[in-house]
Amino acid sequence: MKLYTIDTGYFKLDGGAMFGVVPKSLWQRTNPADANNLCTWTNRLLLIEDGKRLTLVDTAIGDKQDDKFFSHYYLHGDDTLDKSLAKYGFHRDDITDVFLTHLHFDHCGGAIKREGEKLIPAFKNARFWSNEKHWNWATAPNPREKASFLKENILPIQESGQLNFLEEGQNYADNIAIRYAYGHTEAMMLPQIRYKDKTILYMADLLPSVGHIPIPYVMGYDVRPLVTMDERQSYWEEIVDKEYILMFEHDPVNECCTLQRTEKGIRVKDIFKLSEV
Repeated sequence: MKLYTIDTGYFKLDGGAMFGVVPKSLWQRTNPADANNLCTWTNRLLLIEDGKRLTLVDTAIGDKQDDKFFSHYYLHGDDTLDKSLAKYGFHRDDITDVFLTHLHFDHCGGAIKREGEKLIPAFKNARFWSNEKHWNWATAPNPREKASFLKENILPIQESGQLNFLEEGQNYADNIAIRYAYGHTEAMMLPQIRYKDKTILYMADLLPSVGHIPIPYVMGYDVRPLVTMDERQSYWEEIVDKEYILMFEHDPVNECCTLQRTEKGIRVKDIFKLSEV
């Protein structure tokens, strides 16, 4: 097995939305905001080469939306999904599987592309993996999440015939388990990978960045913030005890870290790149 970091560029979101009830005087120490109170984030994907399968975990925002949509998110940077794949000698047509942690637009928007008037899979040879509980949640969205679940990102996956569901308790592969979290959204999936005698947990939106490690630093986007806090408490204890490596999807600076117990609670220990594992 080989793991690769796929960088796709940066975008901006409101700092208050990203840190919920935490005061700006605290969160800006790790994630400084611009004059409009916007913080910079990244979409860092994970590519897993395992035997005959080449799996891409999440797909970033994509490029099919209109200028008005993108004006809210200030996409910038030189990295793209295709450039990052090419760096390792791959093309998007080589992708055999796309694992979607959840269906918010910044995680699945790149799964579908526009070809003339048609919306078609951006990975024509891939199976797309979600779970039925989250799919049903996303396709009949609540008012709070409706702006994040965009039908043009989601329904064409099913219409293509390339959609597959994983069942809770089912592993993705022999060395890739799936962990679930319900605070951010319903049944978000986190791949937990056994790699070089270590365990790597891809954090998706359970932990967007190093700045979110303290238990109460929960995003305003989470539909069940108290559940998120309970999940974090449980996960963080396990992560420290079993010495897991965490990989961040949205941290613009830090790629991976470990955690440790301190007098202030569980905090970051070591920070490093996936390539250094």
